[in-house]
Amino acid sequence: MSDSAITFTTIQGIRTAEAIIGEGKPVVMLHGWGSNLKLVTPLAEKLAPMGYKCYVPDLPGFGQTSAPNVGWSVHEYVKWVMDYADVQGLDQFYLFGHSLGGRLGLVLGAENGDRIIKMALSNAAGIRPRPSTSGQWRLKSYRLALNTLKSIGLKPQAEQLRNWYSERYGSADYKAAKGTMRETLIKVVNEDLLPFAAQIKPSTLLFWGDKDEETPLWQGQLLEKTIPDAGLVVWEGAGHYSYLERAADTARVMDHFFK
Repeated sequence: MSDSAITFTTIQGIRTAEAIIGEGKPVVMLHGWGSNLKLVTPLAEKLAPMGYKCYVPDLPGFGQTSAPNVGWSVHEYVKWVMDYADVQGLDQFYLFGHSLGGRLGLVLGAENGDRIIKMALSNAAGIRPRPSTSGQWRLKSYRLALNTLKSIGLKPQAEQLRNWYSERYGSADYKAAKGTMRETLIKVVNEDLLPFAAQIKPSTLLFWGDKDEETPLWQGQLLEKTIPDAGLVVWEGAGHYSYLERAADTARVMDHFFK
């Protein structure tokens, strides 16, 4: 989509970019980490002609929306999404979330289920990965060394160790995150949201790609078992952006589910 189709509003004092597409039933659509509204609008453009008004914001710190002044957890983002819905006058709405957006959906569905009619999540994050034995040993050794350096007053050496470890073993998202967004990433990824999944009130449809390496399929299968009223659609051959790889099919299934 062109930048001319993007408008701006203010949520919690944060200048927020958004695209609003279509007319009809309201759907708030949330993108993933390191992404922006332009990677969700292809799905919105498929869904809108079926009778939906799609609200697609850039979440704080992504796209053209300003970053928060301090590191946020999932819960600050959830509050922001609900404030966004309030500004748009949405008493009730459908929700779509991908990856980080799906992570927010797990909490939104548990805490704000009275306002979400139904929910569709694609390759949702929020489940702790299964750590390897070597990874656990490496992290334990790193923390021990870091705490030892701090305890004997060698703060510069501790900082050097922290920087080395982050560069050597940090994820691509961690390395790319700057300023408050690095603190935000740490807060967001370190919370296991499975307990929230068990409390989700709205009916929930999960989309997953069986080739997803970022949020593997077993996580979607676990969410399907944990969410009280959930179904799982697996797109064969698709990866982490399964909803985008199968945009037309995803929109068709969402429309059937929402109706």
